Amino acid sequence: MTTQSKPVVVPVPSDEDREYWEAAKQGKLLIQKCGGCNRLRHFPTMGCPHCGTMKWTWVQASGKGTIYSWIIVHPPVLPAFQDKVPYNVILVQLEEGTRMISNMVECPNDQIKIGMPVEVVFEKVTEQITLPKFRPAKSAR
Repeated sequence: MTTQSKPVVVPVPSDEDREYWEAAKQGKLLIQKCGGCNRLRHFPTMGCPHCGTMKWTWVQASGKGTIYSWIIVHPPVLPAFQDKVPYNVILVQLEEGTRMISNMVECPNDQIKIGMPVEVVFEKVTEQITLPKFRPAKSAR
């Protein structure tokens, strides 16, 4: 008897975000800083969405922030997530000012709240990909 596994949806690193994924494997959360307007941004992109420059550097984020918004997904958007529903999707306001989408771990979905302090943790998905996720901040537990 064979078991058919569901396809796993994982990011595929590109030239513009490869350093981001390598840092995540080492437990570091990187964000981009624009070389033109100095704004911070996430998700990594080649050009700044604010000033259009193609110059940027990486900076290490603190990994701390607060829940800006969140949802609970009930019907799976993709077959790969069928066994995970219901699951949360959160929008985190990082201390550095930029926002990022992720998932909350170590917290029941019904306890997620806007303004909740969170801290980053890293979940190894494959040998190439480690995803930054968030849990309630230790000081808030």
